[in-house]
Amino acid sequence: MAININAYQEVLSRLKPYNARLVAVSKTKPAEDIAAFYAAGQRIFGENYVQELVDKQAVLPADIEWHFIGHLQSNKVKYMAPFVHTIHAVDSLKLLQEINKQAAKHQRVINCLLQVHIAAEETKFGMDEQELQQLLAAWNSRQSDFAHVRIAGMMGMATNTTNETQVRQEFHQLHQLFGSVKTTFFNTQDYFRELSIGMSADYTIALEEGSTLVRIGSLLFGERNYNQ
Repeated sequence: MAININAYQEVLSRLKPYNARLVAVSKTKPAEDIAAFYAAGQRIFGENYVQELVDKQAVLPADIEWHFIGHLQSNKVKYMAPFVHTIHAVDSLKLLQEINKQAAKHQRVINCLLQVHIAAEETKFGMDEQELQQLLAAWNSRQSDFAHVRIAGMMGMATNTTNETQVRQEFHQLHQLFGSVKTTFFNTQDYFRELSIGMSADYTIALEEGSTLVRIGSLLFGERNYNQ
């Protein structure tokens, strides 16, 4: 196994002063690796592929808090609706409606984070600020239609660059937008508190810019298995 428990302990120590939590990104990694981190105390794991998530959930401990962090197609929501805790990358009203519909079938409430496009790269998913405001306005005007989703915060991915100033600027911009959305739409809701920013290469900057959830994979599990 390529898991790095020392790196795991170091990440936890860096998160502690910020009261941030670790989403251990276990995509393409075997259930045995997840079980090893579970034995070390980790409970939140993030997956990018629906079928892989479903397969792992079936064989791993029931108290794992599963987060789906990849780009999600509406027709795949139903497969994880019985158990997924948080969906990080909600990027359309249509997807939010589908999550609500599937959660209702299982009498659950699923936490959702709204994904905003903050990177310079076009390949990254997420809404621009105008699309975000339109989604929130639609949700706000008929909240009773969304009883089975909880908008718990926002998510973003910085540009894949070694320019730390640019990365910090992108995270800072999202944190400011998060604050304005909270004031406008969630001022009295303490559940709107998650800012999912920061990955293996940039999580220390993300913490300084307000991250509450960091998504870390390669530091903990080694490099991704692309051949799977």
